[in-house]
Amino acid sequence: MSKEQGILNFAVLASGRGGNLLAIIKAVKAGKVRADLKIVISDKKDAFALEHARQAGVPAVHINPKDFPDRESFDRAVIDRLHESQVDFVVLAGYMRLLSVHFIQQFHNRILNIHPSLLPSFKGMHAIRDAFDHGVKVTGPTVHIVVEAMDDGPIIIQEPVRIEPDDTLESLEEKIHHAEHRIYPQAIDLFARGKLKIEGRRVIISA
Repeated sequence: MSKEQGILNFAVLASGRGGNLLAIIKAVKAGKVRADLKIVISDKKDAFALEHARQAGVPAVHINPKDFPDRESFDRAVIDRLHESQVDFVVLAGYMRLLSVHFIQQFHNRILNIHPSLLPSFKGMHAIRDAFDHGVKVTGPTVHIVVEAMDDGPIIIQEPVRIEPDDTLESLEEKIHHAEHRIYPQAIDLFARGKLKIEGRRVIISA
């Protein structure tokens, strides 16, 4: 998963505000993520994540899904841009499109995602709300390797977040986002430095 020499290159795919992307950019600049962010790609022209990238001097590219007949054709266009940028691995940060099987195979065990619940609990798009409505006492984000099944890949890092009696859905969302911004750069750095070994569904982190 890592080069013998040099720093790995990575891309971020994002669809929205780019909160996690901004945390990643700051961590790269601070030397806390020892990898080179080569490109940010969004399927949304007005995604603020693209503006975060531009402000950081990172190439920011919009690729419009409506220009393609199906999901795989769109993904092939994204893959072409990733290869042009010599990307070694891919980070999803609020990317709201399901990846095609072809995409996942092209970057086998080299795609990271963050999900706002303690997987395997509360998969899907409304994980924070679902955990809150279910009345669980602890939730929190999970960084995992992307596989073909949604929200089902080997887990890299999780951080528990307590749901206090006075929490609202909004305050819980804020706490989980803060936790995401802590653990996602950590996971990316571990991956980039070759500290992760995938054994079936388990991820072993070496010192």
